[in-house]
Formats: sequence, C-alpha cells, structure tokens
Amino acid sequence: MENSDPTLDALSLKSTLTLRYDSTQKPILQKLKWDDFTQKSQISTTIIENSIKKSILNSVGNSEPEKISISLSGGIDSSVVLLFLKHVFTNSKIKAITVKFSDSVDETSRAKDIANNFDVEQEILFIENYLEKLPQAINVSKLPFWDIHWYYVAEKAKKYSNYLASGDGGDELLGGYVFRYSKFLSLIRPNSTPMEKAQAYIQCHERDHVPDQESIFGSKSDFSWSDIYNILLPYFDNSLAPLEQVFLADYNGKLLYNFSILNTKIINSFGIKPIIPLLSNEMISHSIHMNAEEKYDKSQNIGKLPLRKILEKNDMLKFFDDQKLGFSVNTINLWNNYGHEICKHYLSDSRLVKDGWLDKNWILKHIDRKDLDVRYVNKFLGLLSFEIWYRMFVTGEFNPKTSLKN
Repeated sequence: MENSDPTLDALSLKSTLTLRYDSTQKPILQKLKWDDFTQKSQISTTIIENSIKKSILNSVGNSEPEKISISLSGGIDSSVVLLFLKHVFTNSKIKAITVKFSDSVDETSRAKDIANNFDVEQEILFIENYLEKLPQAINVSKLPFWDIHWYYVAEKAKKYSNYLASGDGGDELLGGYVFRYSKFLSLIRPNSTPMEKAQAYIQCHERDHVPDQESIFGSKSDFSWSDIYNILLPYFDNSLAPLEQVFLADYNGKLLYNFSILNTKIINSFGIKPIIPLLSNEMISHSIHMNAEEKYDKSQNIGKLPLRKILEKNDMLKFFDDQKLGFSVNTINLWNNYGHEICKHYLSDSRLVKDGWLDKNWILKHIDRKDLDVRYVNKFLGLLSFEIWYRMFVTGEFNPKTSLKN
C-alpha cells in the first residue's frame, strides 16, 4: 500500500474497509502462528513486572531521562506502565497526557486521580474536531486510517520530552476485549467449523463493517466475503481452544497491521523514542505461553488479570471498575458536528468512485440519512481516510497540509 509504485491493491482496499487493517503490509512486530500458543508455562506477576522494568530500561538506555511523557488514558494498561516508570526512573519528571474529545465520554477524571497518586503532572489535551489533522497524520503514516489520536498525543508530547510511553498491547496480549469474548463464545458451538468461527468473529467486530458491506465497492475492487474469510480462517482452523483462537486473530489483526505500524510511523515522524513495554518481544512471549484463564475470567467477564493483580498489590485497583476505558471519540457527535459535511465534500466527487474502486450509489444512498447508525458513520470515516490517502499518494492532487474544517 505504501510502496513507491502509485497503485492501489484491491485486497488492501477491501480488507482495510472491512477489517480496519491491511494484511498485505509488512508488520513491525513478529507475526504469531497458532502453534506459538501451544507451549504453556507458569508466568507469575513477578516475571511480568521484571519484564516491564527491563523493557523500559532498554527503551531509554543507560542514562535516566530528565523528562518523559506518557499517554495516560485512565485505563489499566497505561496505569501499570506509569507505575513502573516511577519505579525505574525515580528522578525523571513525568507528564501524563490525557485526551478529552469534544462531545464524548470524559475519561480525564480517573486519569487525574491516577496521575495525582503518582505525583505526576497531568495535561489534558482537548480535541474539538478529531478530523482536522487527518491529512497530516495520513501524510506521515502513509496509511489510510482515521483512528489517529496518536498523532495529537505525539504532537503534544514532543513539546515536553523526546520519550513517549504508552500501554499499547495490553488488550491484545492479556485479554482486554472482554465485550467481544463473551459474545464470541455465545455464538459458537463445540462442533463449530473454522468458517463458522471466523463468521462469529466478524460479528463481534460489527463496527468495522456495515450490513450492506458488499455494496460499498466498485467493479474494480471485485469484493467478496470469501476474500475476508480467507484472511481469518488460519486463526480458527487449528487445535487451539476457541478463546485462544480469538487471541491469535486479535494479535494478528489490528495490532499487527494497524495500531503498531500506524503509531510507530507517527512517533518516528516527531522524532520521539517510544516506550512500549507491553509490546516487547519478551512480553509477547510471556503472553502466548499463558493459559487463557490466567488472562480472562469468563464467569465475571473480566480481563487483563495479571495486570489487575499488579495493581492490587500496589493498592491501585481501587481506581478501576470492570469497564474498559481508553481514548474514544464519540463518532456520532463527530459526524453531526464535522464529519458529515467533510465527508460529503470529498466523497460526493470521489476519485475512488471515478476510478472504479467505490460505488457512488452507496455513498449517495447513505450520506444524507438522518440519524445515521454508528456503523455507517465509522464506514464513512474509513472512506474519507482512503479518499485522502488515494488523492495524496496515487493521484498526487491533495495537499498534505490541508486542515479538514467545515
């Protein structure tokens, strides 16, 4: 997708707009195979703690930094990383950056309590129009993704420090997507085929596609659901337990081909050194050797059990309930305030439509619908990102310095 040849691969388009990742890319992290999960061993919280500390030290080097920024969402993962940043670097000044999106759930209060608990400075980054700097983010990442909060965080962090820490990877490695696990297990049977499990997995990611998904694409794309299932089937056609198959698919999905690549490219563009201890090779190895029950409590529908134990040991579990938090923009409100007008401006005269990749009738059918469902809103944001990427890197007609303002 991002090579020097200004062309578009059909599978890249179809998978990005259906799964929100492009499996044809070259990943930064190691890709996992199903048999990587078969060798189990006892992984204690002490082993995990030591691994996190070691990774933090390796990310920085020999000298203790004067200043470090951390992306603090108020969730379990980033809080654990902050805990060990304070343990490892006792003299560094740490600034916690917390994002507050306009007209979205305000998650800054818990982050403030956690920052105060560690006596670190918190800076709240308010984002009014989430889409405003989408072209700049696409320009530096060279990827057509709209989930770009990391661009805003890195831009803010660079003003304070050359280091940016985060809790990325905790959900995929240690069982954080509990709202999907329970649904997946309810959709399958003991004798479900690999195809049935792949289809159930798709149903658990319903915000990534729409009911009339096949109608989005033009003749040049040649969309088929079989192309999508062929990407997922290897993760479910093996002898792993169903939940471990989900862990395998989650890791080899958005984490491998979206989040890790996108975030790394953005961080590098600002000249920042990342500190991501939950995604070290050692932590990845620990996670795949743990039993599913060590990560996820099915009866209580609670995940990331090892990190919860670490927080409990440090008297921090009191800050958390069972709800998953993190940076999240309310895309319905974003659509109503900015997204609809911006998408209509660029997609009504879409180059992807003119060149046969997208279907104009689908856009016209849905773009002015009242009370548009969140799935369609998310899909339009995906189309907008791909349209900008296409005009920027394929047709060469889009100025990357453009700000998206209505």
